[in-house]
Amino acid sequence: MRVENVCALMRPLGGGCGCSCEGTGDIYPIPTTCSTQSEDDRGDASTGGTKTKRTKVRLELRCRRPAIMWTGLLLVLGTLELGLSQRLSQLQWLSRLRGRRRPAGWPAPDPDCPLECDCPPAYPTAMYCHGRGLQHVPYVPSHVKYVYLQHNRIAGIPDGVFDGATALVWVVLFHNQLSSDKVGKNVFAKLRRLERLFLEHNELMRVPPNLPTSITDLRLGHNRISQLLPGSFEGMANLTSLQLQANDIEDAGDAFRGLKSLTTLDMSRNRLGRIPEHLPEGLQQLYLEFNSVDRVPAGFLAAAPQLQFVRLAHNKLRDGGLPANAFNVSTLVELDLSFNKLERIPVVSRNLENLYLQANEIKEFSLSSFCSTVDMTTFSRLRVLRLDSNHISAKDIPAEAAYCLRRVAFIDV
Repeated sequence: MRVENVCALMRPLGGGCGCSCEGTGDIYPIPTTCSTQSEDDRGDASTGGTKTKRTKVRLELRCRRPAIMWTGLLLVLGTLELGLSQRLSQLQWLSRLRGRRRPAGWPAPDPDCPLECDCPPAYPTAMYCHGRGLQHVPYVPSHVKYVYLQHNRIAGIPDGVFDGATALVWVVLFHNQLSSDKVGKNVFAKLRRLERLFLEHNELMRVPPNLPTSITDLRLGHNRISQLLPGSFEGMANLTSLQLQANDIEDAGDAFRGLKSLTTLDMSRNRLGRIPEHLPEGLQQLYLEFNSVDRVPAGFLAAAPQLQFVRLAHNKLRDGGLPANAFNVSTLVELDLSFNKLERIPVVSRNLENLYLQANEIKEFSLSSFCSTVDMTTFSRLRVLRLDSNHISAKDIPAEAAYCLRRVAFIDV
């Protein structure tokens, strides 16, 4: 290696030299003497060559010395912090850490905000406590409207926890360890402005009692609820969306009576043997897939005249369990009857747009299921028709289907 000027690798700092450690990009002061070595000054292998090698080794070692010094300094500071943390209480230490990581120029945190949570000034009515390993609900200031407590280890909520936070609009508690025996009977009763309550992915065995009637979105999916007690949703006239999927419910009884604003009901992945009774008249979406429903009651859709989406996939439906014209209702837009035991295509309304019948035992393509008469003016609005994994093929589709099903993009057989 040709080195014409060793000081080209070293910068004078205060009369000394500095060494640039290119691996880190920092310049460190080294108290050494600058020297130069040209190609003419090398000498022979017994003198000049050895001298040059020594110079290189000495520079390399002295370049590394500041890194070692910095490592030692960090270890000392870490020891001081550890000693300091041992003298402070847990809450004081947490407060110190929060204050230390706040960037310069940021406004001071909300003094009412609990130390376990974050209350960013940009969202003064929100309190973020998610993913903190919490085992209890922290203090909620009175001005907070949105509290996020998901992904913790909270097992219970005693009465009175939210009594001072009656302005709450959202309470998010999914992915915790809540059990019904440890949730107070009136813990949510005073939250008269509450609109959304998210309690999915817990260990609840029943619907919490005395829920505020102001709730519009209630999520109780992925719990261990086995029955819906009478009055579980009493007075909840504002409820528009109810999620009860992935529980152990066998019979809903008349739990949904009086829910006049309900538009979406999800009871998929339960143990239902029949379609729930007394469905609200304004219901628009009904999800019942992955149950054990084996029949559809007569007048089922007539009792819910605004239903647009019905999903009954992965049940035990057979032809004998479907009354004539059970699904021939003009408001229906999407019907999913896949993964059942049907042998015939049920009669559907000409207004239906999406029909899923895959994975049944259908043996015949009956065009009359879609059009009572076949001519140029009578046709179905169907766009998606799935018949794959049945006992029919493309050659079973009659030629007249081109008139009746003229809007279908494709028929999957």
